[in-house]
Amino acid sequence: MVTEVYPGIYLNEIPLPKNPLRAINSYILVSDSGNLIIDTGFNTLECQAALMEGLKELEIDLKKTDLLITHMHTDHSGLAPVLKEHGVKTIYFSQTDGELFNQTSQKRKSERDTFFATLNRIFGFDNDSASRFGKEFGSRLDEPLEFTPLSEGDKLVVGDYCMEVVDVPGHTPGHIGLYEPSHKLFFCGDHILDGITPNITFWGFDQDILATYLRSLNKVREYDINYLFTAHRKIIRDHQTRITELITHHDERLQEILDILRGGRKTIAEMAASMHWDLSYKKWEDFPHPQKWFASGEALSHLEHLVHTGRVERIENDGAYYYGLV
Repeated sequence: MVTEVYPGIYLNEIPLPKNPLRAINSYILVSDSGNLIIDTGFNTLECQAALMEGLKELEIDLKKTDLLITHMHTDHSGLAPVLKEHGVKTIYFSQTDGELFNQTSQKRKSERDTFFATLNRIFGFDNDSASRFGKEFGSRLDEPLEFTPLSEGDKLVVGDYCMEVVDVPGHTPGHIGLYEPSHKLFFCGDHILDGITPNITFWGFDQDILATYLRSLNKVREYDINYLFTAHRKIIRDHQTRITELITHHDERLQEILDILRGGRKTIAEMAASMHWDLSYKKWEDFPHPQKWFASGEALSHLEHLVHTGRVERIENDGAYYYGLV
């Protein structure tokens, strides 16, 4: 379903079947000189049909259209190769997330397998757990995708809109947004969402990704924004209040972890199983594997933030990781 949400800017809601997110907001900016699509949906027949139906409704000529991917997650990037095949001119990513997206290609299978094997070991999952991600996440691309990298301060012009690229890492290491200062518009991908909290997961022991995300939130707090165009759920009109709510959420998460650790050291899986999650399953064992994966990653990003800030220690023993209070 396509809806005009601002003059010349349309929201194409793409259903995400069997996924708790329910749908993704793909935005289409339309002008006589050219168009821009922001984010796509999974590489599934259902998502492709919805995306193409919206483009057809608006009579979009893909040969006069560019595509911007806010970040590498497949609900945002999955149909980029399909749009390329249909004639879209240029595909934009950040350099970091473009490389991460291409790492999922079949041609770079060894890199992908190494990545999953490493995370399986850290999370405490068996090594075939990656195969338990269902078809609802879409098929992988065969070849790495050619893309044009964008950096902070780069500009994209569509009709009357001149948008600046803003680096907002945290949800992924190379997440970007677009800010239009004249109209006070911000296309934020998954950086800020209404009603749900973006997943902040583990991206390596060498970085405090939660601190990175919190810095990105405070960065966007300073922008003058009337419309925050989110990738899921509702468009946000008061971004500063929502940012305060998100920061409070992560403060409460950190305190929850500290309270749990007062009972003794925990592995990552034990911590994830002990935390509260807004899901309908009664116990950890009932969680589908993808939800266990996302929960474990989020638990670990918070544990590592507490390690980096000196409140928790990480102990490695026979390849397993334990966390305890300092």
